Amino acid sequence: MPPPVACDVLIVGGGHNGLACACYLAAAGLKVRVLERRGVVGGAAVTEEFHPGFRNSTASYTVSLLHPQVIRDLRLADHGLRIVERPLSNFLPLSDGDCLKVGPSLEQTRAEVARFSKADAEKLPAYYAMLERVAGVLREMTLETPPNVGGGVGDLIAALKTARRFKRLDMAARREVLDLFTKSAGDLLDAWFESAPIKAAFGFDAIVGNFASPYAPGTAYVLLHHVFGEVNGRRGAWGHAIGGMGAITQAMAAEARARGVHIDLNAEVVNVCVDSRGAQGVQLRDGRVIEARCVAANVNPRLLYTRLIDAPALDGEFLRRMRAWKCDSATFRMNVALRELPDFTCLPGAVPAAHHQSGIIIAPTLAYMEQAYFDARTYGCSRAPVVEMLIPSTVDESLAPEGAHVASLFCQHFSYDLPSGLTWDAIREDAADHVIDTVTRFAPNFRDAVIARRILSPLDLEREFGLTRGDIFHGALTLDQLWTARPVLGHADYRSPVKRLYLCGSGTHPGGGVSGLPGRNAAREIVRDFRRGLYKGR
Repeated sequence: MPPPVACDVLIVGGGHNGLACACYLAAAGLKVRVLERRGVVGGAAVTEEFHPGFRNSTASYTVSLLHPQVIRDLRLADHGLRIVERPLSNFLPLSDGDCLKVGPSLEQTRAEVARFSKADAEKLPAYYAMLERVAGVLREMTLETPPNVGGGVGDLIAALKTARRFKRLDMAARREVLDLFTKSAGDLLDAWFESAPIKAAFGFDAIVGNFASPYAPGTAYVLLHHVFGEVNGRRGAWGHAIGGMGAITQAMAAEARARGVHIDLNAEVVNVCVDSRGAQGVQLRDGRVIEARCVAANVNPRLLYTRLIDAPALDGEFLRRMRAWKCDSATFRMNVALRELPDFTCLPGAVPAAHHQSGIIIAPTLAYMEQAYFDARTYGCSRAPVVEMLIPSTVDESLAPEGAHVASLFCQHFSYDLPSGLTWDAIREDAADHVIDTVTRFAPNFRDAVIARRILSPLDLEREFGLTRGDIFHGALTLDQLWTARPVLGHADYRSPVKRLYLCGSGTHPGGGVSGLPGRNAAREIVRDFRRGLYKGR
């Protein structure tokens, strides 16, 4: 039997943050219902078969930012989640036939880097220590609700707590914080290193899901954002969830159901119902209206405020800002079925090896990344795109038939907006061919190894997963859209300007990536409001 219509909290969107939020709310004794527009729970973190016998993570594709506290609190390991670390962090084939391998240990990386620059190899420990000093401070802040500018006493106390945290840093560390929040990744890396390969290896993180040149101010923060994480206790590491990213959200859904959460699939929300009391529920595409004491939206803020809420319910200045909320990942995503592993010119052989199990980055220099960005701004698509390839079947036999493999191709820069009347429906196959050609330049057997492929252009990501303009982070991670300004000054505490309406997705602090923290933090604020008696008697 379906549950009664009314509940305490309705969650719009069954992605990982929506599920995390639901679990924490249910643990506090609230009655929760999750509404997911697709026929499978998990949002963009799902595992699906895209060719007979071949399964892969459809959109989101790798693990690091998933917070260990979320893993523990939601008992994800008890529900079968197992994460394995990559044997190498990254592998970069270079244009001259050489390559760079990063990891697994500092000494091994230093030995690799020393082939290009002994000075850079000497600087590596200090560089890693600098990142960890800053990340260590910010890692604590990811678990906290940002103070609202102009808020009350509680917000003032939270701001003072943050100020004291930074005050404890010595002057050198404060300067490092300033560098990482304001500088470009390119300028930061140029000041540290002289060799192009190591700058490319580190600089790639600055443009992941970020439509910008690595020399754009603020990209150093995006680089930092991607080193917050850990795998099985090892900080800065990246890994693979056995069974794909869907293993994470299936484990979350299992825990949610165990806590009494009801999950509706094929339940697309088209309107948040608002009256003088605030949000009172939602309307689904099939016409049903579901009531609740409050609503939590696990969607892009721009989508929520410009498409799901009637404009008269919002202040005009706020609505103007949400219409201008920056959403541009310029991401092109593809999964391919392979009859054999890529045979790289720089490391010959199609027998599984450590470099096949790493993050394979096709972007040999910062200049290459910058030109890819310029191309996309001019032509819509990069003529030499940035490609990160993962081959998860090398560590997870469940994804492909014996002897065959699946590969994830995560590609930058492919603009949502195309020039000269071009459309993504018209050019998506050509763009996919171009990506495959790019990889084939470094692994000559790659094109012939491809059996099948599934393509997700920026427009496809929007259509299929509700990612506005294809933005994987629910909004750019720029300084004007972070912390107390995410999504806007005055509403950084997961509460919206509409009473009884909350945000619990990546468009809130601490931002994008599969971390579960926006959902966790939002749940804490919702529970506080219930305990304050705000929703008694509706």
